Amino acid sequence: MLTPVAQPPATRLHDPMLPSLHRVEHARWDTDDTFSLELARVDGATIPPFEPGQFNMLYVYGVGEIPISISGDPARRDMLVHTTRAVGTVTRAMSTLKVGDTLGVRGPFGTTWPVDAARGRDVVIVAGGIGLAPLRPAMYRILAHREHYNRVVLLYGARTPGDVLYRKELEQWRAHFDLDVFVTVDRATGSWRGSVGLVTSLIGRAPFDPLNTAAMVCGPEVMMRFTTAELEKRGVKGDLIYVSMERNMKCAIGLCGHCQYGPFFICKDGPVFPYRRVQHLLSKWEI
Repeated sequence: MLTPVAQPPATRLHDPMLPSLHRVEHARWDTDDTFSLELARVDGATIPPFEPGQFNMLYVYGVGEIPISISGDPARRDMLVHTTRAVGTVTRAMSTLKVGDTLGVRGPFGTTWPVDAARGRDVVIVAGGIGLAPLRPAMYRILAHREHYNRVVLLYGARTPGDVLYRKELEQWRAHFDLDVFVTVDRATGSWRGSVGLVTSLIGRAPFDPLNTAAMVCGPEVMMRFTTAELEKRGVKGDLIYVSMERNMKCAIGLCGHCQYGPFFICKDGPVFPYRRVQHLLSKWEI
């Protein structure tokens, strides 16, 4: 079993409730309902280091605060990147921000993907929909240290071709001779000529050694439940499978209770969990 990765001490803020002011340097729509913001500190200071899988609390002044996973490169100290869907009051307000606008940032918080502990193994990354965003920093870290890993496989599923995130980047990753990238959609539209079907349908034919594989999974909970089952069916050990359980978080430090998930608080015990630790909860309704 890979050792669960706790929040690194270096990322614990002196006052975790105090946001720092960030300026929007670039804003773009990735799909019809999903957008990305690139943020830099207004005071010109470097970005606090973060690990793949961690999240920030983003505060839109006069509207509210929301947790969003960091989706940029952990090696960059000049820019934060967050990708999210415009589905609620805060995210809709965020989607209207322009270059030069400001918002508050607290973090980073949370546990991380076990990218360092997975060295020497095959790595399988399975993402559904916007679940690719929290896994993107793990891809960056792995590719930056590619020599330390065996086979690296990315399996990504989206609802339609128009919902595929980071399309240009996926094409660049596909061009890597030492990286296997498979993309599927639930429903083909337009000129799509790729795979059609659920992302779980890719697991059986993906090229990896299940007896020496670490898997990282992020997407809707129902998708993660079936994905972990397929990975285990293929032969991947359950204690080498990790999932991200993003929930509605208000404080990020375990005080308010909004993100309680059974005996856990997602903000301080997660969002990344060993699958075995939450397996019994994934199949329960209304937790």
